[in-house]
Formats: sequence, structure tokens, C-alpha cells
Amino acid sequence: MATLEIHDLHVSVETKEGPKQILRGVDLTVASGETHAIMGPNGSGKSTLAYSLAGHPKYTVTSGTVTLDGADVLTMTVDQRARAGLFLAMQYPVEVPGVSVTNFLRTAKTAIDGTAPKLRTWTKDVTAAMELLRMDPEFATRSVNEGFSGGEKKRHEILQLELLKPKFAILDETDSGLDVDALRVVSEGVNRVRESGEVGVLLITHYTRILRYIKPDFVHVFVDGRIAEQGGPELADRLEDEGYDRFLTDRATA
Repeated sequence: MATLEIHDLHVSVETKEGPKQILRGVDLTVASGETHAIMGPNGSGKSTLAYSLAGHPKYTVTSGTVTLDGADVLTMTVDQRARAGLFLAMQYPVEVPGVSVTNFLRTAKTAIDGTAPKLRTWTKDVTAAMELLRMDPEFATRSVNEGFSGGEKKRHEILQLELLKPKFAILDETDSGLDVDALRVVSEGVNRVRESGEVGVLLITHYTRILRYIKPDFVHVFVDGRIAEQGGPELADRLEDEGYDRFLTDRATA
């Protein structure tokens, strides 16, 4: 069983006015087979947490630790983090003109595993995964995300997740911009990954609608760069009824 441990994490970003602190002491532990929902209002630091874990150069860790099975994640390069088992599904997936989806996926799989998958087996795996995500087979030959709709980009992110088989999946607002049908298909893909019991999921979202399909074990409410409250699935139900007003009121009062 793998464990991702985040302890007292502080992160800043550079602005025109100088460094701005975004994360202000985050403590969180995610184990294999667990699904943690990170919820909170805009600007609370949810995406900053995701990109800091992935190693985005825009974000500077000023203090704290992140370890994966005891290994120091913060000393790893972005590609080393991926090989160690961290996967990020981005809120706004980027286009990669001139690189086909098939080549992109096989190159990524080779980099992570250290050996190239057998072509015949790999082709079958990709085709089967695309069918389950209801992706047209022609997407395999198209450039990565180029001309894809928002829903198609998100399905491609989950296609990567299913094929690359990471230890920990960080899903940054995977539900944003999805209609009901696409949300259901994407959620089914995440649930297929979860069924193995070998992947820890960090699901970042503003809304509770995706939690109707992907049931979290733990819910954490982010406010002002910290975890303001945490609990089980019942906390998400409370947020559905009450929203974030009470947290924002408490912050304003403080």
C-alpha cells in the first residue's frame, strides 16, 4: 500500500507586487484505495495544491514536506514525480500539435515503466479503454487535445489515467465544463481505476455533483490556503445545502 503525506505545506506564487502566499500550512495523508475530495470556493488554494504536488515551476514551496512512501517528492523533477506514481489531470489540458494521442500515450507509458509496451497488446488496451470512454477511434490518430471539445479533453485525461496506472491521481476540477452525459462517462472511468484498490485519488472540485458518481471516503474544505474542516461524505451533503458562506463569514470575522 502506497502513502502520500503532505505536512505543513506552504506555497507562494510570484506576482507584480512580489511573492504571494497561497497555501498556509496544509496537512493531508492519502493512502492507496482512498478517495479524498478537496472542496472550497474560488481562490482557496485547491488548484495550487494540485500543481505544487505535480511540480509546476510557477509555484514555490516555502516550507513543509511532501513524501511518497517516504521519498521526498519536493526534490524530484516533474518527470521523476510521474515515474514515482503521481498523475495530474489538469483543469485546462494543453494542446500538443503534431503529436498523436497514440504516440503520446505509448511514450508516456514507456517513460514511466522503463520499457515500451508490446505494440499489439498496447493497441488493444488503448482501443478497449477508448470504447469504455465512448471516444471515437479516430481520436487515436489526432494531435493531443488539438481541436478537442472540453468534454473530449477530459475524457482523454481519464484515458491517460486508466492506461498509465499511477499510484496517486490528482484530478483538478475534472467536472468543469462537462454536460451530464460526459460527467457520467468520466466518472465511470475514475471509478474503474478506483476499483483496483491500488490508486489513491485526490479529487478537487467546487461542486458536489461529481460526488454523486464518485463517492469520496473523506471530504476536506479548503479556505484561504488551509483545510478549514474535514469529515466524511456527509460533509459534502452539508456543503450542498449550505454552500461555503459559513466558512467565508468566519474568515471575514477573523
